[in-house]
Amino acid sequence: MIKGQILLVDDEPGTRLGVSAYLESYGYDVRHVDTCAATIARLKTELPDLVLLDYSLPDGNAIDVLRALKGDNIDVPVIVVTGHGSIELAVAAIKEGAEHFVTKPVDMASLVVMIDRALEHQQNTRRATAAQAREASTPIEGLFGGRSTAIRTLARDAQSVASCDTPVLIEGETGTGKGVLARWIYETSTRAKEAFVDLNCAGLSRELLESELFGYEKGAFTGAVGTKRGLIEAAHKGTMFLDEIGDTDLAVQPKLLKVIEEKRFRRLGDTVERRVDVRFVAATNRNLAQLVEDGKFRDDLYYRINTMVLRLPPLREHREDIPAIAAQVLRQLQRDVRRSAVQLDPDAEAALMAHSWPGNVRELRNVLERAVLLTASPVLRRSDLRLTASPTPSPVAAASAPAPATLKEMEWQQIERVLAEEGGNVPRAAMRLGIPRSTLYQKLKIRNQQTAVRNPESGLAV
Repeated sequence: MIKGQILLVDDEPGTRLGVSAYLESYGYDVRHVDTCAATIARLKTELPDLVLLDYSLPDGNAIDVLRALKGDNIDVPVIVVTGHGSIELAVAAIKEGAEHFVTKPVDMASLVVMIDRALEHQQNTRRATAAQAREASTPIEGLFGGRSTAIRTLARDAQSVASCDTPVLIEGETGTGKGVLARWIYETSTRAKEAFVDLNCAGLSRELLESELFGYEKGAFTGAVGTKRGLIEAAHKGTMFLDEIGDTDLAVQPKLLKVIEEKRFRRLGDTVERRVDVRFVAATNRNLAQLVEDGKFRDDLYYRINTMVLRLPPLREHREDIPAIAAQVLRQLQRDVRRSAVQLDPDAEAALMAHSWPGNVRELRNVLERAVLLTASPVLRRSDLRLTASPTPSPVAAASAPAPATLKEMEWQQIERVLAEEGGNVPRAAMRLGIPRSTLYQKLKIRNQQTAVRNPESGLAV
């Protein structure tokens, strides 16, 4: 069993041979280089568990290497070994980030103990980080606002995968909270203090998706006037969230499989393989098994990412959680829009539970946000939710329906229709209507005031 990988940096072949043999006998995988430049180049593409660094090298010294690592944000434990030790030198090395400073001749048994302890300290630090993150994070039941069997099952499964590094696939319809769950997994994992990088793969062309994920070298294609780091590099040591992975171009999928399996990739236009340490979380609202059967998704990539699968249930499958979720959303909106406490009356709560919610929790939030913005009352009634909008009428129904009396009525019918189709999402409705969001909010406010004047008991006055 390999205990860890060590990069040995020394310009004397005899020393490299002897130290490598000794450490390998204790279960370490030892690689070696002999200059500062080679060390920095290696660490940019491959990250060992520890660096054993000789102080004096042909093209510089350990301080030069440590400063370069700090400048490139490369985090790896370094033990500096020197034949001319001094307190000043030791202080300088530790100040620049060295884990330990050892003088020659080195007692190899003591060196092994030092390496073991350095790696154990790393592991303990990661465990402590994960424990702190779990204590500080919202319990997953609270995150999704419910205690139904479906949510409890999700909580149990999510807790079990959060602390490991296995790829995770999150399945769920649009609006169920896949991105929220992905971030929760990251925040409760051992990587919580590192980067969380997310990319929505939907709608991206092959070229754009490749350049975003892997980056490119100058001149790799027309318009590549410089070098660009990809998002996978940016996620080193952290978590990469690939949303809507089912929409990934088939030509990109083999490269994605390679980096998930081997932690290696190449930038576009580059010949050098780079190594990264990234945990992958993917999400989809599509049936990947069916896409595999249809030849639109690679089976090897599918089987690699679906080792651990979390399914987010649609809202209609756990209606008993709707009151708790709505109360949680209202508390958030209270803070966001700076309103006093708002609650639902029993009839409004019943209306929410009876609705089909094709847009799931996202649609629920949009409905409640609209009601809070347009209603001054501290109690929301069924009419405030505006869930009764009819779907787009059929051609026959449209032909028999009475024509609106005025241009304003025609405009309002169109607004109501688009709002209903967008599940109450005002920004999306405004985009479809071709008007600024502020204009649509103003029209809704005016309409609400007119309704209140006609029916003072409606509770719709702003």
